Amino acid sequence: MDLLNCPTCGKIYVNHSVRDVCDECYRKEEAAYDKVYRFLRKRENRAATIETVAKATEVQEDLLYKWVRRGRLHTALFPNLGYPCDRCGKIITEGKLCEECSTGLKDELSIFEKEKERKEKLKKTVYYSQDPSEKY
Repeated sequence: MDLLNCPTCGKIYVNHSVRDVCDECYRKEEAAYDKVYRFLRKRENRAATIETVAKATEVQEDLLYKWVRRGRLHTALFPNLGYPCDRCGKIITEGKLCEECSTGLKDELSIFEKEKERKEKLKKTVYYSQDPSEKY
């Protein structure tokens, strides 16, 4: 157990490694979650976006992103919910990066590895300061 400052209110709390906020903020988050879930359970709201849910329930978008990222709000049930890609901010439903960023990073890594191999080959190449066919 560690003593931490609550990222929401700044109070010191004992971290039980289950929650990332103090007990008081946790209770507030749970009340907000119940409010959001009641909103989304209504048939007409199941296709709502994060922005729509945030506006209708007055719950911060960051909190909604947190719940989607952790799987508390399932994108299979609510298809228009998601969270931002860690690199570009595009809304995604799984992982940390969108497909474009993931592909881009893989391409960059491939280029880096090829350049590293090229440099290793250059180190192994022998250079002569004078023509080896000439006699001394």
